[in-house]
Amino acid sequence: MQGSNRSNQLQEDKKYLHQFGYAQELLRDMGGFSNFAISFSTISILTGAVSLYGHGLLYGGPGMMGFGWPIVSLFVLLVAASMAELASAIPTAGALYHWAAILGSKRWGWYTAWINLIGMVGIVAGIEYSVATFADPLLGASFGYESTTTTTMILFAITLLIHGIFNHVGIKLVAKLNDFSAWYHIGVVLILFVSLAFFTKDKLQPVEYLFQVGQTFSDKPYLLAFLIGLLQAQWTYTGYDASAHTIEETVNPRVRAPWGIFSAVAFSFVFGFIMLAMVTLSIKDAGAAVGESNPFIYIISQALGGTFGSVILWLVTLAMFFCGCSGITSFSRMMYAFSRDNGMPLSRHWAQISKKYRTPAKAIWLVVILSFALALFDSIMKLINPDTSYSTLAFLTAVSVVGLYVSYGIPVYLKLVAEGKGLFKQKHYGPWNLGKWSKPINVLTLLWIVFISILMIVPPNQNAAYALIGMFVLLLIMDYGYYKKNFQGPEAALNVSMEEILRREAQYAEEQGENFKA
Repeated sequence: MQGSNRSNQLQEDKKYLHQFGYAQELLRDMGGFSNFAISFSTISILTGAVSLYGHGLLYGGPGMMGFGWPIVSLFVLLVAASMAELASAIPTAGALYHWAAILGSKRWGWYTAWINLIGMVGIVAGIEYSVATFADPLLGASFGYESTTTTTMILFAITLLIHGIFNHVGIKLVAKLNDFSAWYHIGVVLILFVSLAFFTKDKLQPVEYLFQVGQTFSDKPYLLAFLIGLLQAQWTYTGYDASAHTIEETVNPRVRAPWGIFSAVAFSFVFGFIMLAMVTLSIKDAGAAVGESNPFIYIISQALGGTFGSVILWLVTLAMFFCGCSGITSFSRMMYAFSRDNGMPLSRHWAQISKKYRTPAKAIWLVVILSFALALFDSIMKLINPDTSYSTLAFLTAVSVVGLYVSYGIPVYLKLVAEGKGLFKQKHYGPWNLGKWSKPINVLTLLWIVFISILMIVPPNQNAAYALIGMFVLLLIMDYGYYKKNFQGPEAALNVSMEEILRREAQYAEEQGENFKA
Protein backbone atom coordinates (compact mmCIF):
# COMPACT_ATOMS: atom_id res chain seq x y z
CA MET A 1 0.00 0.00 0.00
CA GLN A 2 1.87 3.06 -1.26
CA GLY A 3 1.44 6.84 -1.32
CA SER A 4 -2.09 8.08 -1.83
CA ASN A 5 -3.64 4.60 -1.42
CA ARG A 6 -2.16 4.30 2.05
CA SER A 7 -3.22 7.85 2.90
CA ASN A 8 -6.79 7.13 1.76
CA GLN A 9 -6.88 3.92 3.77
CA LEU A 10 -5.66 5.72 6.90
CA GLN A 11 -8.39 8.32 6.48
CA GLU A 12 -11.00 5.59 6.07
CA ASP A 13 -9.72 3.74 9.15
CA LYS A 14 -9.82 6.94 11.17
CA LYS A 15 -13.37 7.78 10.09
CA TYR A 16 -14.58 4.29 10.98
CA LEU A 17 -13.01 4.66 14.41
CA HIS A 18 -14.84 8.00 14.76
CA GLN A 19 -18.13 6.12 14.41
CA PHE A 20 -17.37 4.46 17.73
CA GLY A 21 -16.60 7.82 19.32
CA TYR A 22 -12.81 7.66 19.54
CA ALA A 23 -10.03 9.87 18.28
CA GLN A 24 -7.03 8.35 16.49
CA GLU A 25 -4.65 8.73 19.43
CA LEU A 26 -2.37 5.73 18.86
CA LEU A 27 0.01 5.68 15.90
CA ARG A 28 -1.59 3.61 13.09
CA ASP A 29 1.46 2.10 11.46
CA MET A 30 1.11 -1.70 11.65
CA GLY A 31 0.69 -3.70 8.46
CA GLY A 32 -1.10 -7.02 8.05
CA PHE A 33 1.96 -9.14 8.74
CA SER A 34 2.79 -7.16 11.87
CA ASN A 35 -0.75 -7.62 13.15
CA PHE A 36 -0.51 -11.38 12.52
CA ALA A 37 2.97 -11.48 14.03
CA ILE A 38 1.94 -10.03 17.39
CA SER A 39 -0.66 -12.79 17.89
CA PHE A 40 1.62 -15.51 16.50
CA SER A 41 4.42 -14.32 18.79
CA THR A 42 2.11 -14.13 21.80
CA ILE A 43 0.81 -17.66 21.18
CA SER A 44 4.45 -18.71 20.74
CA ILE A 45 4.55 -22.47 20.26
CA LEU A 46 8.13 -22.25 21.52
CA THR A 47 6.82 -20.94 24.84
CA GLY A 48 3.57 -22.69 25.78
CA ALA A 49 4.10 -26.06 24.12
CA VAL A 50 7.74 -26.15 25.28
CA SER A 51 7.51 -24.80 28.83
CA LEU A 52 4.57 -27.11 29.65
CA TYR A 53 5.93 -30.05 27.67
CA GLY A 54 6.74 -31.86 30.89
CA HIS A 55 3.21 -31.26 32.16
CA GLY A 56 1.69 -32.82 29.06
CA LEU A 57 4.10 -35.78 29.12
CA LEU A 58 3.58 -36.37 32.84
CA TYR A 59 -0.18 -36.65 32.57
CA GLY A 60 -0.89 -37.87 29.03
CA GLY A 61 2.33 -39.55 27.96
CA PRO A 62 3.43 -39.35 24.31
CA GLY A 63 -0.22 -39.57 23.16
CA MET A 64 -0.73 -36.07 24.56
CA MET A 65 1.36 -34.73 21.68
CA GLY A 66 -0.19 -36.93 19.00
CA PHE A 67 -3.83 -36.50 20.00
CA GLY A 68 -4.05 -33.73 22.63
CA TRP A 69 -2.46 -31.00 20.50
CA PRO A 70 -4.69 -31.55 17.41
CA ILE A 71 -7.88 -31.86 19.49
CA VAL A 72 -7.27 -28.57 21.30
CA SER A 73 -6.05 -26.87 18.11
CA LEU A 74 -9.22 -27.66 16.16
CA PHE A 75 -11.49 -26.29 18.87
CA VAL A 76 -9.34 -23.20 19.32
CA LEU A 77 -9.63 -22.52 15.57
CA LEU A 78 -13.39 -22.26 16.13
CA VAL A 79 -12.86 -19.83 19.02
CA ALA A 80 -10.46 -17.75 16.90
CA ALA A 81 -12.96 -17.64 14.01
CA SER A 82 -15.72 -16.41 16.34
CA MET A 83 -13.45 -13.67 17.71
CA ALA A 84 -12.15 -12.67 14.27
CA GLU A 85 -15.71 -12.09 13.11
CA LEU A 86 -16.35 -9.68 15.99
CA ALA A 87 -13.03 -7.88 15.45
CA SER A 88 -14.08 -7.16 11.87
CA ALA A 89 -17.44 -5.76 13.01
CA ILE A 90 -16.14 -3.64 15.92
CA PRO A 91 -12.49 -2.61 15.27
CA THR A 92 -11.53 -0.80 18.51
CA ALA A 93 -8.59 -1.41 20.86
CA GLY A 94 -10.99 -2.31 23.66
CA ALA A 95 -11.79 -5.44 21.63
CA LEU A 96 -13.59 -7.99 23.83
CA TYR A 97 -14.67 -5.30 26.26
CA HIS A 98 -16.23 -3.11 23.56
CA TRP A 99 -17.80 -6.09 21.82
CA ALA A 100 -19.51 -7.15 25.05
CA ALA A 101 -20.65 -3.62 25.93
CA ILE A 102 -22.09 -2.93 22.48
CA LEU A 103 -23.76 -6.35 22.10
CA GLY A 104 -24.93 -6.58 25.71
CA SER A 105 -24.62 -3.71 28.16
CA LYS A 106 -21.99 -1.60 29.86
CA ARG A 107 -22.05 -3.96 32.86
CA TRP A 108 -21.28 -6.91 30.57
CA GLY A 109 -18.48 -4.84 29.09
CA TRP A 110 -17.07 -3.92 32.48
CA TYR A 111 -16.92 -7.52 33.70
CA THR A 112 -15.50 -8.74 30.39
CA ALA A 113 -12.72 -6.17 30.60
CA TRP A 114 -11.77 -7.14 34.13
CA ILE A 115 -11.90 -10.88 33.48
CA ASN A 116 -9.74 -10.33 30.40
CA LEU A 117 -7.27 -8.29 32.44
CA ILE A 118 -7.09 -11.09 35.03
CA GLY A 119 -6.28 -13.56 32.26
CA MET A 120 -3.71 -11.22 30.78
CA VAL A 121 -1.91 -10.89 34.10
CA GLY A 122 -1.64 -14.67 34.07
CA ILE A 123 -0.43 -14.95 30.50
CA VAL A 124 2.26 -12.25 30.78
CA ALA A 125 3.46 -13.64 34.11
CA GLY A 126 3.43 -17.18 32.69
CA ILE A 127 5.39 -16.24 29.57
CA GLU A 128 7.99 -14.22 31.42
CA TYR A 129 8.34 -16.92 34.08
CA SER A 130 8.89 -19.46 31.29
CA VAL A 131 11.76 -17.33 29.99
CA ALA A 132 13.29 -17.32 33.45
CA THR A 133 12.86 -21.07 34.06
CA PHE A 134 14.67 -21.85 30.80
CA ALA A 135 17.33 -19.14 30.90
CA ASP A 136 18.26 -19.56 34.56
CA PRO A 137 19.64 -23.14 34.39
CA LEU A 138 21.37 -22.36 31.09
CA LEU A 139 23.02 -19.29 32.61
CA GLY A 140 23.81 -21.27 35.76
CA ALA A 141 25.65 -23.90 33.70
CA SER A 142 27.61 -21.17 31.90
CA PHE A 143 28.53 -19.04 34.93
CA GLY A 144 28.78 -21.76 37.56
CA TYR A 145 25.91 -21.00 39.90
CA GLU A 146 23.01 -23.18 41.00
CA SER A 147 19.57 -22.35 39.64
CA THR A 148 17.11 -21.85 42.51
CA THR A 149 13.64 -20.40 42.98
CA THR A 150 15.26 -17.13 44.08
CA THR A 151 17.53 -16.82 41.02
CA THR A 152 14.58 -17.66 38.76
CA MET A 153 12.47 -14.91 40.34
CA ILE A 154 15.31 -12.39 39.93
CA LEU A 155 15.67 -13.27 36.25
CA PHE A 156 11.88 -13.10 35.90
CA ALA A 157 11.92 -9.52 37.25
CA ILE A 158 14.79 -8.52 34.94
CA THR A 159 12.96 -9.91 31.89
CA LEU A 160 9.81 -7.96 32.78
CA LEU A 161 11.89 -4.80 33.17
CA ILE A 162 13.53 -5.16 29.76
CA HIS A 163 10.20 -5.76 28.02
CA GLY A 164 8.68 -2.81 29.83
CA ILE A 165 11.40 -0.58 28.39
CA PHE A 166 10.96 -1.99 24.86
CA ASN A 167 7.21 -1.35 24.94
CA HIS A 168 7.64 2.11 26.45
CA VAL A 169 9.77 3.40 23.60
CA GLY A 170 7.30 2.67 20.83
CA ILE A 171 5.09 0.53 18.64
CA LYS A 172 7.55 0.77 15.72
CA LEU A 173 10.25 -1.04 17.72
CA VAL A 174 7.78 -3.62 19.04
CA ALA A 175 6.30 -4.17 15.55
CA LYS A 176 9.78 -4.82 14.13
CA LEU A 177 10.55 -7.23 16.97
CA ASN A 178 7.25 -9.03 16.36
CA ASP A 179 7.88 -9.27 12.62
CA PHE A 180 11.29 -10.76 13.31
CA SER A 181 9.83 -12.98 16.03
CA ALA A 182 7.28 -14.57 13.68
CA TRP A 183 9.97 -15.61 11.20
CA TYR A 184 12.29 -16.55 14.04
CA HIS A 185 9.70 -18.93 15.54
CA ILE A 186 9.24 -20.68 12.21
CA GLY A 187 13.01 -20.84 11.69
CA VAL A 188 13.72 -22.32 15.12
CA VAL A 189 11.01 -24.97 14.68
CA LEU A 190 12.62 -25.99 11.37
CA ILE A 191 16.10 -26.02 12.96
CA LEU A 192 14.77 -28.15 15.81
CA PHE A 193 13.08 -30.51 13.34
CA VAL A 194 16.20 -30.98 11.21
CA SER A 195 18.48 -31.32 14.23
CA LEU A 196 16.37 -34.02 15.85
CA ALA A 197 15.66 -35.80 12.55
CA PHE A 198 19.29 -36.08 11.41
CA PHE A 199 21.63 -35.42 14.33
CA THR A 200 20.20 -37.34 17.30
CA LYS A 201 22.71 -39.58 19.08
CA ASP A 202 20.34 -42.58 18.90
CA LYS A 203 17.50 -43.72 16.67
CA LEU A 204 14.15 -41.99 16.83
CA GLN A 205 11.11 -43.74 18.21
CA PRO A 206 8.72 -45.25 15.61
CA VAL A 207 5.91 -42.91 14.49
CA GLU A 208 3.38 -45.07 16.39
CA TYR A 209 4.98 -43.91 19.64
CA LEU A 210 3.57 -40.42 19.08
CA PHE A 211 0.03 -41.81 19.27
CA GLN A 212 0.57 -44.13 22.22
CA VAL A 213 -2.21 -43.69 24.76
CA GLY A 214 -2.83 -45.28 28.15
CA GLN A 215 0.49 -44.30 29.71
CA THR A 216 0.53 -41.71 32.49
CA PHE A 217 3.22 -40.94 35.03
CA SER A 218 0.73 -39.38 37.43
CA ASP A 219 -1.47 -41.03 40.06
CA LYS A 220 -4.64 -40.24 38.08
CA PRO A 221 -6.73 -42.59 35.92
CA TYR A 222 -5.57 -42.13 32.33
CA LEU A 223 -8.67 -40.39 30.98
CA LEU A 224 -8.60 -37.78 33.77
CA ALA A 225 -4.83 -37.45 33.48
CA PHE A 226 -5.11 -36.89 29.72
CA LEU A 227 -7.68 -34.14 30.25
CA ILE A 228 -5.49 -32.43 32.87
CA GLY A 229 -2.57 -32.63 30.43
CA LEU A 230 -4.52 -30.59 27.86
CA LEU A 231 -3.37 -27.50 29.76
CA GLN A 232 -0.15 -27.75 27.73
CA ALA A 233 -1.88 -27.10 24.41
CA GLN A 234 -4.66 -24.91 25.76
CA TRP A 235 -2.31 -22.43 27.41
CA THR A 236 -0.20 -22.25 24.26
CA TYR A 237 -3.30 -20.96 22.47
CA THR A 238 -3.78 -17.83 24.54
CA GLY A 239 -3.19 -14.20 23.69
CA TYR A 240 -4.21 -14.27 20.03
CA ASP A 241 -6.64 -11.46 20.85
CA ALA A 242 -3.46 -9.33 20.64
CA SER A 243 -4.36 -8.65 16.99
CA ALA A 244 -7.61 -7.08 18.19
CA HIS A 245 -5.98 -5.06 20.96
CA THR A 246 -3.60 -3.45 18.46
CA ILE A 247 -6.40 -2.88 15.94
CA GLU A 248 -6.27 0.93 16.28
CA GLU A 249 -2.61 0.74 15.31
CA THR A 250 -3.27 -1.44 12.23
CA VAL A 251 -3.89 -0.19 8.70
CA ASN A 252 -7.10 -1.64 7.15
CA PRO A 253 -7.96 -3.30 10.47
CA ARG A 254 -11.39 -4.77 9.59
CA VAL A 255 -9.68 -7.25 7.26
CA ARG A 256 -6.14 -7.54 8.55
CA ALA A 257 -6.86 -7.97 12.28
CA PRO A 258 -9.38 -10.84 11.80
CA TRP A 259 -6.94 -12.64 9.53
CA GLY A 260 -4.23 -11.95 12.11
CA ILE A 261 -6.27 -13.70 14.81
CA PHE A 262 -7.28 -16.72 12.75
CA SER A 263 -4.05 -17.31 10.83
CA ALA A 264 -1.94 -17.01 14.00
CA VAL A 265 -3.81 -20.00 15.45
CA ALA A 266 -3.71 -21.95 12.17
CA PHE A 267 0.05 -21.52 11.68
CA SER A 268 0.68 -22.36 15.35
CA PHE A 269 -1.32 -25.58 14.91
CA VAL A 270 0.82 -26.77 12.00
CA PHE A 271 4.27 -25.74 13.20
CA GLY A 272 3.49 -26.72 16.80
CA PHE A 273 2.56 -30.25 15.76
CA ILE A 274 5.74 -30.60 13.67
CA MET A 275 7.86 -29.54 16.63
CA LEU A 276 6.09 -31.66 19.26
CA ALA A 277 6.19 -34.73 17.03
CA MET A 278 9.96 -34.58 16.59
CA VAL A 279 10.68 -33.85 20.26
CA THR A 280 8.45 -36.75 21.34
CA LEU A 281 9.99 -39.18 18.87
CA SER A 282 13.40 -38.21 20.29
CA ILE A 283 12.54 -39.42 23.80
CA LYS A 284 14.74 -42.27 25.00
CA ASP A 285 13.14 -42.80 28.41
CA ALA A 286 9.88 -40.95 29.14
CA GLY A 287 9.95 -41.95 32.81
CA ALA A 288 13.41 -40.44 33.28
CA ALA A 289 12.35 -37.28 31.42
CA VAL A 290 9.30 -36.56 33.61
CA GLY A 291 11.48 -37.06 36.67
CA GLU A 292 13.67 -34.09 35.69
CA SER A 293 12.94 -30.49 36.77
CA ASN A 294 12.70 -29.49 33.10
CA PRO A 295 11.83 -32.49 30.89
CA PHE A 296 12.20 -30.55 27.62
CA ILE A 297 15.76 -29.49 28.42
CA TYR A 298 16.55 -33.07 29.45
CA ILE A 299 15.17 -34.58 26.21
CA ILE A 300 17.03 -32.13 23.95
CA SER A 301 20.29 -32.56 25.90
CA GLN A 302 20.03 -36.35 25.73
CA ALA A 303 19.21 -36.32 22.03
CA LEU A 304 21.70 -33.73 20.78
CA GLY A 305 24.44 -33.70 23.39
CA GLY A 306 25.59 -30.95 25.75
CA THR A 307 26.95 -28.19 23.49
CA PHE A 308 24.65 -28.66 20.50
CA GLY A 309 21.69 -29.13 22.81
CA SER A 310 22.50 -25.93 24.69
CA VAL A 311 22.60 -23.92 21.45
CA ILE A 312 19.15 -25.21 20.48
CA LEU A 313 17.79 -24.48 23.96
CA TRP A 314 19.12 -20.92 23.83
CA LEU A 315 17.33 -20.44 20.49
CA VAL A 316 14.10 -21.65 22.11
CA THR A 317 14.61 -19.36 25.11
CA LEU A 318 15.08 -16.34 22.85
CA ALA A 319 11.74 -17.16 21.17
CA MET A 320 10.11 -17.08 24.62
CA PHE A 321 11.75 -13.70 25.19
CA PHE A 322 10.08 -12.29 22.06
CA CYS A 323 6.77 -13.77 23.17
CA GLY A 324 6.92 -11.92 26.49
CA CYS A 325 7.43 -8.60 24.73
CA SER A 326 4.30 -9.19 22.60
CA GLY A 327 2.26 -10.12 25.67
CA ILE A 328 3.00 -6.84 27.40
CA THR A 329 2.07 -4.93 24.22
CA SER A 330 -1.35 -6.59 24.07
CA PHE A 331 -2.05 -6.29 27.80
CA SER A 332 -1.13 -2.60 27.97
CA ARG A 333 -3.37 -1.73 24.98
CA MET A 334 -6.33 -3.43 26.61
CA MET A 335 -5.68 -1.58 29.85
CA TYR A 336 -5.31 1.71 27.96
CA ALA A 337 -8.61 1.22 26.11
CA PHE A 338 -10.46 0.30 29.30
CA SER A 339 -9.01 3.24 31.22
CA ARG A 340 -9.89 5.57 28.35
CA ASP A 341 -13.49 4.88 29.35
CA ASN A 342 -12.70 5.30 33.07
CA GLY A 343 -13.06 1.59 33.79
CA MET A 344 -10.24 1.35 36.34
CA PRO A 345 -9.30 3.23 39.50
CA LEU A 346 -6.87 6.04 38.59
CA SER A 347 -7.90 5.63 34.96
CA ARG A 348 -6.52 9.02 33.93
CA HIS A 349 -3.00 7.65 34.52
CA TRP A 350 -3.40 4.35 32.67
CA ALA A 351 -5.06 6.11 29.70
CA GLN A 352 -2.24 8.62 29.41
CA ILE A 353 -0.25 8.55 26.18
CA SER A 354 3.46 9.37 26.19
CA LYS A 355 3.90 12.56 24.17
CA LYS A 356 7.34 11.45 23.01
CA TYR A 357 6.65 7.81 22.11
CA ARG A 358 2.85 7.75 21.50
CA THR A 359 2.52 4.67 23.75
CA PRO A 360 0.41 4.09 26.91
CA ALA A 361 3.52 4.30 29.07
CA LYS A 362 1.97 4.16 32.55
CA ALA A 363 -0.26 1.23 31.56
CA ILE A 364 2.82 -0.64 30.36
CA TRP A 365 4.54 -0.31 33.73
CA LEU A 366 1.42 -1.26 35.65
CA VAL A 367 1.33 -4.46 33.54
CA VAL A 368 4.91 -5.20 34.60
CA ILE A 369 4.11 -4.70 38.30
CA LEU A 370 0.91 -6.79 38.27
CA SER A 371 2.58 -9.66 36.41
CA PHE A 372 5.39 -9.83 38.96
CA ALA A 373 2.88 -9.62 41.81
CA LEU A 374 0.94 -12.68 40.59
CA ALA A 375 4.07 -14.87 40.52
CA LEU A 376 5.04 -13.49 43.93
CA PHE A 377 1.59 -14.49 45.25
CA ASP A 378 2.19 -18.07 44.14
CA SER A 379 5.61 -18.09 45.80
CA ILE A 380 4.01 -16.99 49.07
CA MET A 381 1.30 -19.66 48.70
CA LYS A 382 4.02 -22.29 48.31
CA LEU A 383 5.72 -21.10 51.50
CA ILE A 384 2.40 -21.50 53.31
CA ASN A 385 1.68 -24.87 51.69
CA PRO A 386 5.02 -26.40 50.62
CA ASP A 387 3.41 -29.79 49.77
CA THR A 388 1.49 -28.42 46.79
CA SER A 389 2.02 -30.65 43.74
CA TYR A 390 1.53 -28.01 41.03
CA SER A 391 4.32 -25.83 39.69
CA THR A 392 4.27 -22.05 39.63
CA LEU A 393 4.05 -22.19 35.86
CA ALA A 394 0.98 -24.47 35.94
CA PHE A 395 -0.67 -22.07 38.39
CA LEU A 396 0.02 -18.99 36.24
CA THR A 397 -1.06 -20.68 33.03
CA ALA A 398 -4.32 -22.03 34.49
CA VAL A 399 -5.24 -18.53 35.72
CA SER A 400 -4.58 -17.12 32.25
CA VAL A 401 -6.52 -19.84 30.41
CA VAL A 402 -9.67 -19.42 32.51
CA GLY A 403 -9.54 -15.62 32.62
CA LEU A 404 -8.87 -15.20 28.91
CA TYR A 405 -11.25 -17.83 27.60
CA VAL A 406 -14.16 -16.70 29.75
CA SER A 407 -13.60 -13.18 28.42
CA TYR A 408 -13.40 -14.62 24.88
CA GLY A 409 -16.71 -16.39 25.37
CA ILE A 410 -18.80 -13.54 26.81
CA PRO A 411 -19.04 -11.40 23.63
CA VAL A 412 -19.64 -14.51 21.50
CA TYR A 413 -22.56 -15.44 23.79
CA LEU A 414 -23.89 -11.88 23.69
CA LYS A 415 -23.70 -11.86 19.89
CA LEU A 416 -25.89 -14.96 19.75
CA VAL A 417 -28.38 -13.37 22.15
CA ALA A 418 -28.40 -10.11 20.17
CA GLU A 419 -28.98 -12.04 16.94
CA GLY A 420 -31.85 -13.92 18.56
CA LYS A 421 -33.47 -10.60 19.48
CA GLY A 422 -32.88 -9.17 16.01
CA LEU A 423 -30.48 -6.52 17.33
CA PHE A 424 -27.39 -7.82 15.53
CA LYS A 425 -28.08 -8.34 11.82
CA GLN A 426 -26.20 -9.14 8.65
CA LYS A 427 -25.52 -5.45 8.03
CA HIS A 428 -23.59 -5.26 11.30
CA TYR A 429 -21.03 -7.86 10.21
CA GLY A 430 -17.66 -6.71 8.95
CA PRO A 431 -16.03 -7.83 5.69
CA TRP A 432 -14.53 -10.86 7.53
CA ASN A 433 -17.43 -13.08 8.64
CA LEU A 434 -18.47 -16.73 8.85
CA GLY A 435 -21.73 -16.40 6.93
CA LYS A 436 -24.19 -19.26 7.52
CA TRP A 437 -21.62 -21.08 9.67
CA SER A 438 -21.49 -18.27 12.21
CA LYS A 439 -24.08 -19.58 14.70
CA PRO A 440 -22.98 -23.25 14.83
CA ILE A 441 -19.32 -22.22 15.19
CA ASN A 442 -20.26 -19.75 17.94
CA VAL A 443 -22.17 -22.48 19.83
CA LEU A 444 -19.25 -24.94 19.62
CA THR A 445 -16.96 -22.13 20.78
CA LEU A 446 -19.01 -21.62 23.94
CA LEU A 447 -19.24 -25.33 24.73
CA TRP A 448 -15.45 -25.69 24.47
CA ILE A 449 -14.83 -22.65 26.68
CA VAL A 450 -17.13 -23.98 29.42
CA PHE A 451 -15.42 -27.38 29.25
CA ILE A 452 -11.83 -26.17 29.50
CA SER A 453 -12.61 -23.50 32.13
CA ILE A 454 -13.83 -26.21 34.49
CA LEU A 455 -10.98 -28.53 33.57
CA MET A 456 -8.25 -25.98 34.34
CA ILE A 457 -9.18 -25.49 38.00
CA VAL A 458 -9.91 -29.02 39.21
CA PRO A 459 -7.41 -30.61 41.66
CA PRO A 460 -4.46 -30.69 41.72
CA ASN A 461 -4.62 -27.13 40.34
CA GLN A 462 -7.00 -25.84 42.99
CA ASN A 463 -4.64 -22.92 43.77
CA ALA A 464 -5.66 -21.40 40.45
CA ALA A 465 -9.30 -21.77 41.50
CA TYR A 466 -8.60 -20.00 44.81
CA ALA A 467 -6.82 -17.15 43.04
CA LEU A 468 -9.66 -16.74 40.53
CA ILE A 469 -12.31 -16.84 43.27
CA GLY A 470 -10.42 -14.13 45.16
CA MET A 471 -10.23 -11.99 42.03
CA PHE A 472 -13.94 -12.41 41.27
CA VAL A 473 -14.84 -11.48 44.85
CA LEU A 474 -12.74 -8.34 44.42
CA LEU A 475 -14.65 -7.60 41.20
CA LEU A 476 -17.97 -7.84 43.04
CA ILE A 477 -16.69 -5.40 45.67
CA MET A 478 -15.49 -3.03 42.95
CA ASP A 479 -18.85 -3.33 41.22
CA TYR A 480 -20.51 -1.59 44.14
CA GLY A 481 -17.56 0.55 45.22
CA TYR A 482 -16.33 1.84 41.87
CA TYR A 483 -18.43 0.75 38.88
CA LYS A 484 -21.71 2.42 39.80
CA LYS A 485 -20.09 5.76 40.62
CA ASN A 486 -17.45 6.05 37.91
CA PHE A 487 -18.01 3.88 34.87
CA GLN A 488 -20.17 5.19 32.05
CA GLY A 489 -19.13 2.52 29.56
CA PRO A 490 -17.98 2.87 25.96
CA GLU A 491 -21.48 4.15 25.15
CA ALA A 492 -20.39 7.41 26.78
CA ALA A 493 -17.77 7.76 24.08
CA LEU A 494 -20.47 7.64 21.43
CA ASN A 495 -21.78 10.93 22.80
CA VAL A 496 -18.48 12.69 22.22
CA SER A 497 -18.91 15.35 19.56
CA MET A 498 -17.03 15.15 16.30
CA GLU A 499 -15.52 18.53 17.11
CA GLU A 500 -14.01 17.11 20.30
CA ILE A 501 -12.65 14.05 18.47
CA LEU A 502 -10.99 16.23 15.83
CA ARG A 503 -9.67 18.60 18.51
CA ARG A 504 -7.92 15.69 20.21
CA GLU A 505 -6.38 14.52 16.96
CA ALA A 506 -5.20 18.03 16.15
CA GLN A 507 -3.57 18.22 19.57
CA TYR A 508 -1.68 14.96 19.01
CA ALA A 509 -0.72 16.09 15.52
CA GLU A 510 0.68 19.35 16.88
CA GLU A 511 2.68 17.50 19.53
CA GLN A 512 4.15 15.18 16.90
CA GLY A 513 4.55 17.74 14.14
CA GLU A 514 2.33 15.62 11.89
CA ASN A 515 -0.56 16.50 9.61
CA PHE A 516 -3.58 14.59 10.91
CA LYS A 517 -6.32 16.53 9.15
CA ALA A 518 -9.59 14.66 8.89
